[in-house]
Amino acid sequence: MEPELLESIGLTTGESKVYLALLKLGNTTTGPLAKESGVSASKVYKILDRLMSKGLAGYITQSKTKHFNAVEPRRILDYLDREEEKLQEKKEKVESLIPELELERTLSKEANATLFQGFKAVTNVITSSLDEMKKGETYYVMGATYGDTQGLRPFFYKHHQKRTTKGINVKMLANHETKGNLETTTSTHSIIKYLPKQFISNMIFYFYHDKTLIIFLTKHPTAFMIQSKEAVKNFKAHFDALWKIAQS
Repeated sequence: MEPELLESIGLTTGESKVYLALLKLGNTTTGPLAKESGVSASKVYKILDRLMSKGLAGYITQSKTKHFNAVEPRRILDYLDREEEKLQEKKEKVESLIPELELERTLSKEANATLFQGFKAVTNVITSSLDEMKKGETYYVMGATYGDTQGLRPFFYKHHQKRTTKGINVKMLANHETKGNLETTTSTHSIIKYLPKQFISNMIFYFYHDKTLIIFLTKHPTAFMIQSKEAVKNFKAHFDALWKIAQS
């Protein structure tokens, strides 16, 4: 077995190598264990302590010398159960802090414009919009496209699934080239028109409530969030003007 498989469930590289070596050697001292695992002797004891604290290793003393052994592999499931419980506890703590954090954000006197860089940051802020909206509400999109950003299609497929589940509507002005090529989940609870060819760009305007998100869909996407009712009002007026010349 490759150590990477154990790393995927939360063990470090050193813990994975030592655990696998313990399985292979059986009852052993640290000398052979260091050699088999490829981990330096100075680090083996610390790693063994961590494995024992996780319930994945143990020892007995024979002739005043500690001999270590791995617990049966099925006990890894017990370890995962404990980690899941810890994760749930952390989640509950964060949930209890959210009202206080939101209040801090509301009271903040910092500028009402924020820059987001990278795929994860940009898609996270788009997803957050659905958490801020209620069933029956509508957000607006100008210039809907997939641009040059890899992974955007599967993201928007799931995004519109979540939007539909929450009963949120979208009124969309999509780029001309997306006609007949939008992700299938986009069409539910939506009204879509297509901009003329001369308006095609890799920039999307996404607005709702008092927020406008300007998204640049390059290889490494960037988004600029403006929190202003006046900005939304102006973008909505521009949207309405384009809606009149767009095609169904």
